[in-house]
Amino acid sequence: MESKKEKTFKFVVVGGGIAGVTCVEQLSSQFPSEDVALITAGPHIKAVTNYKQVSRRLEKFDVEEKPSSVLEEKYPNLTIIHSAVKSLRTHTHCVETADGRVFGYEKLCICSGARPKLLTQENPHVLGIRDTDSAQEFQKRLSKAKRIVVVGNGGIALELVYEVRRCEVIWAVKDKAIGNTFFDAGAAQFLIPSLEGDKEQAAAPCKRQRFTTEEPAPDAAHTFTADEYSRGQNPGPVESGSALGPDWHRGIELQGAEQVSRRVSVEYQCEVEHIFTSEEFLDSSKQSPKPDTGSWPVYVQLTNGEMFGCDFVVSATGVIPNTEPFLHSNNFSLADDGGLQVDDHMMTSEPDVYAAGDVCSASWEHSPLWQQMRLWTQARQMGWYAGRCMAADVLSEPIDLDFCFELFSHVTKFFNYKVVLLGKFNAQGLGSDHELLVRCTKGREYVKVVLSGGRMVGAVLIGETDLEETFENLILNQMDLTAYGEELLNPDIDIEDYFD
Repeated sequence: MESKKEKTFKFVVVGGGIAGVTCVEQLSSQFPSEDVALITAGPHIKAVTNYKQVSRRLEKFDVEEKPSSVLEEKYPNLTIIHSAVKSLRTHTHCVETADGRVFGYEKLCICSGARPKLLTQENPHVLGIRDTDSAQEFQKRLSKAKRIVVVGNGGIALELVYEVRRCEVIWAVKDKAIGNTFFDAGAAQFLIPSLEGDKEQAAAPCKRQRFTTEEPAPDAAHTFTADEYSRGQNPGPVESGSALGPDWHRGIELQGAEQVSRRVSVEYQCEVEHIFTSEEFLDSSKQSPKPDTGSWPVYVQLTNGEMFGCDFVVSATGVIPNTEPFLHSNNFSLADDGGLQVDDHMMTSEPDVYAAGDVCSASWEHSPLWQQMRLWTQARQMGWYAGRCMAADVLSEPIDLDFCFELFSHVTKFFNYKVVLLGKFNAQGLGSDHELLVRCTKGREYVKVVLSGGRMVGAVLIGETDLEETFENLILNQMDLTAYGEELLNPDIDIEDYFD
């Protein structure tokens, strides 16, 4: 492999998702006279647009799919190599692509993202939403559907269940409440009425451009699936689409074939036991007569004993880091979640190899107010910081852990409400050593504060509360709030005036 190196680059980044693109932009602009390469399987990259710093730690941005030529025009020193990675040889510092070419590197950053866990492989009635192609396939199938079963409780499941119209939705979640990754049962109760009412008219149109790749052959197996977290580029030959942007469902009509506007029923604390085709179902029902479940293309048996027939199943149950092509004949340390372990300089256990975004697992000692969640914001932050660490290493300069890893912060939208999550917003890892203060105005706002030892360590804000900056400061400066007690959330007191 060593002998046939086509070219050696100072920096090589793998993956055209947010982490990879942010990393490559950082390196290309900081070293304008050095050769930089981005290896990505698809024709498009994910770009951060409309970036806004909302407060000291909160950031908001859109994710847009753009042709990769946009990057090459911006950075003359950048080469884009359109191929998946076949193998990596860390001892000789070279990468082999699927089309048989070999490239050398001085420093490498792996940003290959994560792929969805699939309920079942090779079942035409199980579908996920991962990239532009699969979102279109979903839309096409939904237009003829009368009932679908959605499995999973992450971001994409939440958005999908809210957005789908004129089609009955059976939503199977393994937790006691919806949206367990993001908030607690109280917040879930606050949001549930949104699923019952008719959806208000859509918000302002989404000005995001969409690029689509040509239609796959009708008989091609659709094995892509979804979760809010599957954002990175997938290096494997199976699914090469880069994951969707955070408001992927805007501008797509998600309508089924039923007359009712919205019908969602949630099945709690259960998972999928078995998926039957209509033939298998008929065979099985001969032995044990079941109540009339109608005639459907596919049947889902849940672990709570319920059986539902439906037109198709949407699988949205989390992600698996895309490490496969990199592991063979190398010696990477992997975390329990399957990610490449990285230290506080985003370095893996292999020399000169860094990783960022969904493929990596932050394995340094975390700040007590931060946790890794495979989200857009963290992909951008990690990609940016990994680029800076690679630069510091090349220039032999010291670098401190970036302050974005000091406090977890995320702003998003669910069910048309603004949602802000700060610190240990679900009291993660605090055991019984915490108390909660909650204020809720039905249909308007939900505010929850997590206190530990009299100090604020986390918060969930749903709706237009305008409290994010004040709470962020209270969490960062760890002021003792014991004296304020419940008054902290008294709506008649302008808390911002207290602590400015």
